Amino acid sequence: MGIFDDAVPGGNISKPIMIALGALLVGKLLGAGGSQTDPAAQQANPQANPQTGDGGLLGGLGGLGGLLGKLTEAGQGDTVDSWVQPGQNKPIAPGSLNDALGSKTISDLARQAGISEQELLNQLSTVLPGVVDKLTPRGQLPTQEQIATLFRS
Repeated sequence: MGIFDDAVPGGNISKPIMIALGALLVGKLLGAGGSQTDPAAQQANPQANPQTGDGGLLGGLGGLGGLLGKLTEAGQGDTVDSWVQPGQNKPIAPGSLNDALGSKTISDLARQAGISEQELLNQLSTVLPGVVDKLTPRGQLPTQEQIATLFRS
């Protein structure tokens, strides 16, 4: 997918993982037909803010900021900080991702991406540190629109 290729070991992110990353980071599903929001999830979360992507597929995970918040709440704050700040990225274990995001989110992402939950967790734990690092080159989170633009390119 070009923009993130140098962000991951091996230099290539598979399409299923790009779909999952799009859902996690943008709060939208990216498939063959382009990007789309999940109106049912938006209705289920009337507090959602469409400007930030809250209330998308993942029940208001909140895009990149929400993802990093979930990981921090689950005890992965030092790891998340290493991804956002300059310097070496700390790894995250697949089980830690599962614990932080919850089995329903992982199940939904895996189904949408067309891969097993374990494969999703294994691949996300490999690519997420580099992708977040690439999205935050100066230690600041980009806007949802900036992230969405990267996924469309």
